[in-house]
Amino acid sequence: MDFAFDARTEELRARLLAFMDEYVYPAEQVAHEQRARLASPWENPPVVEELKTEARRQGLWNLFLPDAEYGAGLTNLQYAPLAEITGRSPQLAPTATNCAAPDTGNMEVLAQFGDERQKKQWLQPLLAGEIRSAFAMTEPEVASSDATNITTHIERASDGTDEYVITGRKWYISGAMHPDCQIFIVMGKTDPDGPDIRRQQSMVLVPRDTPGVTVERAMQVFGYEDHYHGGHAEVVFDHARVPVSNLIGEEGGGFAIAQARLGPGRIHHCMRLIGMAERAIELMCRRAVSRTAFGKALAQQGVVQNWIADARVQVEQLRLLVLKTAWLMDTVGNKGAHTEIQAIKIATPRTVVGILDRAIQLHGAGGVSQDFPLAELYAGARTLMLADGPDEVHQRSLARRELKKYL
Repeated sequence: MDFAFDARTEELRARLLAFMDEYVYPAEQVAHEQRARLASPWENPPVVEELKTEARRQGLWNLFLPDAEYGAGLTNLQYAPLAEITGRSPQLAPTATNCAAPDTGNMEVLAQFGDERQKKQWLQPLLAGEIRSAFAMTEPEVASSDATNITTHIERASDGTDEYVITGRKWYISGAMHPDCQIFIVMGKTDPDGPDIRRQQSMVLVPRDTPGVTVERAMQVFGYEDHYHGGHAEVVFDHARVPVSNLIGEEGGGFAIAQARLGPGRIHHCMRLIGMAERAIELMCRRAVSRTAFGKALAQQGVVQNWIADARVQVEQLRLLVLKTAWLMDTVGNKGAHTEIQAIKIATPRTVVGILDRAIQLHGAGGVSQDFPLAELYAGARTLMLADGPDEVHQRSLARRELKKYL
């Protein structure tokens, strides 16, 4: 087994690490100060646009897309260490490199399932970082961990026009608050009474300015509004009408498209989470050697040493599992890597939450303050125990697959 990165990965890692040191980390405080002066909290601070320009100039752009026609043409295994690096500054680095969710998943959907008109109208400006997008699946009135529960209706217009009429309520729709968000990918039911519950759903493109689309409010996550990712909104579709040509793929194909979208999204989250854990370990070590309590440095306290050692072991374990999953996705496809994708989705957020929790504890009051990134990182990591399917759903599926061998 060869654990070394290939030459292209090493070259991109070196460039990305330098970009983080020279541009991203210094911009964190600048962005915070600039945001306080913006007319709208959802606008990008000017420094974010500067970072995007510089990243694109350096060729650190659309790294997540394996299709060389649209992105960098990297495999999952090549992208994994790069996504980890951007995870060290999740508020800035993914956006700066045009690798931020939910745009990444939406670009993957359009690249894989969109027709030429849809690609020209929506994929191209997303690839260029000119617009943002949102993915509307989760609903407040049903247990959306089971995607077959969704109740939003996508019906053919009854007046003879070649249109769909969309009615429903969605929430935690990431990116929807951003002023540059111009397009929603909406999942709803076109055949609610169909015999196959996984063929009842479809996905359609709904421009944000469509009459009947109302972004009602921003949803908070542990009190944070997640401005850098365009927020998370509650959105109402009240008889919103779009052309039938806005259908992505075929009617009844929405569930399959969602599964195709979520596989890469799950591993991308896990890659970035490892970067978050590395940032936490770095902050723990710096804090431990710089603070004294009860007559000796925190770094000399046995419990602190145990925290740091355990965190290092856990991160190394997670990284190997994520890299194995990336390799499998590249060699046998997402379906063949299904077990491993579920395993990393269960293990990574849970473990990183624990590391961040100990880092917060080590920082005392500073750990829960705005002066360190730990509280916001914790909120993001804890949310990923719910996003893209809660842990329990993945555990249930994984256990069934294991038990099937013995039945």
